[in-house]
Amino acid sequence: KADGTKFGKTESGNVWLDPRYTSPYKFYQFWLNVSDEDAKRYIRIFTLLDRETVGALIAEHEAAPHLRVLQKRLAQEITTMIHSKEEYEKAVEASAILFGGATSEALRRLDEQTLLQVFEGVPQFRVARTELGLPFVELCAEKTQVFPSKGECRKMVQGGGVSLNKEKVADPVRPVTEADLIAGKYLLLQKGKKNYYLVIAE
Repeated sequence: KADGTKFGKTESGNVWLDPRYTSPYKFYQFWLNVSDEDAKRYIRIFTLLDRETVGALIAEHEAAPHLRVLQKRLAQEITTMIHSKEEYEKAVEASAILFGGATSEALRRLDEQTLLQVFEGVPQFRVARTELGLPFVELCAEKTQVFPSKGECRKMVQGGGVSLNKEKVADPVRPVTEADLIAGKYLLLQKGKKNYYLVIAE
């Protein structure tokens, strides 16, 4: 790599072709996040694109590096080659859930492993399944620490700044039920644009 580290089992961040060790989502994310320097090298080494296409992509990238055209194409080519077009599309959709305006249907299509990988590192709270049926505000302010108080939760819900499973919460006292669970055990709460919380019903 451009930073002097190498691929391999001795380095952290090694990439496996076997989906049991590196899921297609993580595999896709790896290539998407390589440096500009590395992307220029990797697109020549790891893809089957012809010289003209590579040259045009590099020129396009240099004209607008912030669009990350090179990394996106690199991730597309390699993920499709190793895992399939379908897995590539699933990885793109999973990424959009965290960084874009994906829908609740897209969220519900995620398998459990990918869901946990997409939200790796976000605060997690565990609640007993018997707590399901409680009003939203109680779940968020009393059973978990998503909000410090019920008042703050109500205020933010009224301001349209709270989502449950990618759908805006309109009523702070709406019950949260089994039907809301993703993959039978998860709730994804979102405060504002970037604050995610995963609630696990056990």
